[in-house]
Amino acid sequence: MDLARSLAAGAALMTLIVAVRYFAMSGVFAALTLRRHPKAGPAADKRPAQVRREILYSLLAAAIYGVPAGIVGALWQARGWTAIYDGAPHGFGGWLALPVSAFVFLFAHDTYFYWSHRWMHRPAVFARVHAVHHASRPPTAWAAMSFHWTEAASGAVVIPLLAFVIPIHLAALMVVLTVMTWNGVTNHMGWEIYPRSWVAGWWGRVMITASHHHLHHRHYRCNYGLYFRFWDQVCGTDKGWASELLPDHAAVLTH
Repeated sequence: MDLARSLAAGAALMTLIVAVRYFAMSGVFAALTLRRHPKAGPAADKRPAQVRREILYSLLAAAIYGVPAGIVGALWQARGWTAIYDGAPHGFGGWLALPVSAFVFLFAHDTYFYWSHRWMHRPAVFARVHAVHHASRPPTAWAAMSFHWTEAASGAVVIPLLAFVIPIHLAALMVVLTVMTWNGVTNHMGWEIYPRSWVAGWWGRVMITASHHHLHHRHYRCNYGLYFRFWDQVCGTDKGWASELLPDHAAVLTH
C-alpha cells in the first residue's frame, strides 16, 4: 500500500513538473517569438485558436508523460530498482560516464523517435494519430507536446525504460530531459535560434534545429529525427533546411 501511494504521488508530482516545465519554456519562447519574429507561426487571425488547441493537447500529454516518469522516480527512491544513481560516480569511467550515458540516452531516444515517427507517417496511422501534431501549420513554441494521446504514450515510456537498463547519474538524466524539452520547443518556433556560424558549421550538419524540423512540417516525408540528423542522413530522408528561416545565409541552407 505504501508503494502504491508512493507511485501515485510520484505520478501526480511529475505530471505537475512536466506541465510547469512546458508552460515555462514554451511561454518564454512564444513571447520571444512575438517580440522578435512576429510574422513567424500562423497568421494573427488563426493563432489564438491554434495555440489553445496546442496547449490543451500538451496538457493531456503532460499527464501521460508524468505517469511513467513518476513511477520511475518512486521506484528509484523507494527500492533502487532503476539504474539511476547519484553522488560521486562509481564503476567504469568515473565522471566521464556522465556525458557518455547522456549521449547514449539521447541517441537511443533519437533512434526510437526516428523509426516510430516514420511509422506514424503511414497514411492510416497518420490520419488517426499523428495528424494532431501536424495540425499545427506552421507550428508554434506551444506545439512541442501537442500530440494525440497514443503518440504521447508511445513517447512517454522511452526515457523511463532506458532508466531501468542503462546506468545514468541523476545529473546526466536532468541534462537529457532538459535537451528533450529544449529541442521540442525550439524546433517548433518557426525561426532559428542558433547563430549563422553554428547552423552553417558542424553543429548544423549534425544536430537538428528549427530550420531542419520546419521542413518536416511543410513536406511531411522528410527530416524525421529529434536530436541528430544521423538516421535521416543514413536513410536518405534528410532534405536539408527551410532556407527562409535563415535568409542571411540561404545559399548555405539549400541542402
